[in-house]
Amino acid sequence: MDLDLTGKRALVCGSTEGIGKAIAIELANMGASITLMARNKEKLEGVKSVLSIEKGQSHDAIVADFDKPDLVEKEINSYVSKGNDIHILINNSGGPAAGKAIDAELDEFHLAFNRHLICNQILAKAVTPAMKVAGFGRIINIISTSVKSPLNGLGVSNTIRGAVANWAKTLSNELAADGITVNNVLPGATFTGRLESIIKNKAEKAGITVEQSSENMKKEIPAGRFASAEEVAAAACFLASPIAGYINGINLPVDGGRLSCL
Repeated sequence: MDLDLTGKRALVCGSTEGIGKAIAIELANMGASITLMARNKEKLEGVKSVLSIEKGQSHDAIVADFDKPDLVEKEINSYVSKGNDIHILINNSGGPAAGKAIDAELDEFHLAFNRHLICNQILAKAVTPAMKVAGFGRIINIISTSVKSPLNGLGVSNTIRGAVANWAKTLSNELAADGITVNNVLPGATFTGRLESIIKNKAEKAGITVEQSSENMKKEIPAGRFASAEEVAAAACFLASPIAGYINGINLPVDGGRLSCL
């Protein structure tokens, strides 16, 4: 199978930790040059230093806060205007805080909408012209299994993730003829800092230990364990590869079989 990404450049958002970092590392291992994008310059430089350069890659970093769409737009437009063509876009950013939808303030919805959908749109508009010229493009959104089955206690996240999934499906139809695919990866319970926070929150509400809360969550997963960030990254990187050119407009769960729906 052709998994080689030599000569391609990938923009990986939220790439200083967790799933985003794992994707950046694996895409570099596949030969891609990586442009990291997150808000912490020091962490960005740390990740950049561990990316493979065995195939002559050159790696960059863009400092931008996804809670500030205007800044994201300014930075990405400046970057591509200098001739930096992006062939693979990985949209990924931190999820909204836990809580019931009915209890959420309007600002929480506005913030999440900007962080996820608006920034995704800004980045897609900036990078797709070069993808069209190249006849090759991959837009991959790291979302959540909640787009298939909403998760209790994640009201704002459920709402916004669903909007992003439908945006992506619409975009996949619009861009397919240009050789650009748009797909969503839906991580289940993945052992990252965000999952640790969710486990702790559940434990406090239930009056149990963190260990008990963790085990209760694992019991809901047929695989009996949490995913690693690298396992989610593997799915995203396959969709980014040349061999996945006829996979378009899908939601791909990586959840150990937890979802009860197809």
